[in-house]
Amino acid sequence: MKIFVDSADVAKIRRLSEAGLIDGVTTNPSLIAKSGAEFLPTIRELAAMVEGPVSAEVAATDYDTMMREAAVLAKIAENVCIKLPLTMDGLRACASIRAEGRETNVTLCFSVTQALLAAKAGATYVSPFVGRLDDLNLEGEQLLHDIRQVYDAYPALQTQILAASLRSANHVSGAALAGADAATIPPDVIERLANHALTDKGLAAFVADWKATGQSIL
Repeated sequence: MKIFVDSADVAKIRRLSEAGLIDGVTTNPSLIAKSGAEFLPTIRELAAMVEGPVSAEVAATDYDTMMREAAVLAKIAENVCIKLPLTMDGLRACASIRAEGRETNVTLCFSVTQALLAAKAGATYVSPFVGRLDDLNLEGEQLLHDIRQVYDAYPALQTQILAASLRSANHVSGAALAGADAATIPPDVIERLANHALTDKGLAAFVADWKATGQSIL
């Protein structure tokens, strides 16, 4: 499963990229607003930093303006993936942008039927929001399983499942077990994936035992 970092924090993204832990980046208007950064320069910097896709979301809600904004974003770099809302206008824009050869990420997916339409529109990625469904006491992880089942039943549908709104290690492992092609994860959650109490306990024992030998590698 590919791991994308869901952030607009350039410093955190650079640290994860240099560690070889991420395959791409996703952003959205909320993340940009939270970071306080300028949108277009941030996308340009991120696209130069990582080799994989950098999802940059349009701000418009109507087809014509989406297409104009997408044209601006596409000029930033070849690896900019145009992120679009899962609405009828967004799906229409997805089909048009894909016809131009540009990757797309259709976001705010909450149902199998929405994912089916995104695939019919030729989306490169569809982003089901696991955590937001869980907030409503619905089964976010089950949606990933259901979309996977539908996509696998129809090989002509080539859209990749990009699990989004993942807030914990359990969400990430659930996405992997559900067969998601990729997951987009906040930086702090990615770093927590490496944590385990038994790892810490074992390492502490190794350090103590090594210290007792009085030896040094250097």
